Amino acid sequence: MGLRSPEGPTFFDLLSAQADQLVTGVGLLATMLGASPEERVALRDQLHEVEHAGDEVNHQVVRRLNLSFVTPFDREDLGFLAARLDDCMDLMDEAGDLIVLYGLNEIPDDVSELIAHQVDVLTRCADQTAKAMPGLKSPLDLREYWVEINRLENEGDQAYRRTLTTLFDSGLDPVMIIKLKDVIEVLESCADAFEDFANGIESIAVKES
Repeated sequence: MGLRSPEGPTFFDLLSAQADQLVTGVGLLATMLGASPEERVALRDQLHEVEHAGDEVNHQVVRRLNLSFVTPFDREDLGFLAARLDDCMDLMDEAGDLIVLYGLNEIPDDVSELIAHQVDVLTRCADQTAKAMPGLKSPLDLREYWVEINRLENEGDQAYRRTLTTLFDSGLDPVMIIKLKDVIEVLESCADAFEDFANGIESIAVKES
């Protein structure tokens, strides 16, 4: 059977759905930081469900790429965008899982506040991404978006370095330092994935110009 135009949600619809799920996911992650151990388990489970839903949307993008004869942008670019959004969700889910698995229930206030700043950067990245997706049909009009994500990623880099410095100076048990460092690095990787996604949109805009 030859390639055809599949029915159902468009690529733009699917990418928008992925972006909306990131907003939900990071909201759950942010709530986890101030929750009790029992509440964290429930929130982690909810985050898993959102991640699974994101996986399904990503699979829909891949299936649509395999069935479509004509795509609005290069296949590789659309696949790249979907994969980076999936990376963002996977990393949020990983951070939430580590918080529960490591039993990080008594984080010093100064370290906790800095981790919250990292998550706040991700929250703003997710919000900006969800708001930008309806405009993806005209990527040239999204310059403000990718510039802002780049700025947020730079802010995230600074938060990451401050958090590590504070952690290493905290006098905590070395095992606890290692556990917290894992979470901090996953959050930093998530900010990087948002920047990679935004850079992908910029690349598409250059091709379309």
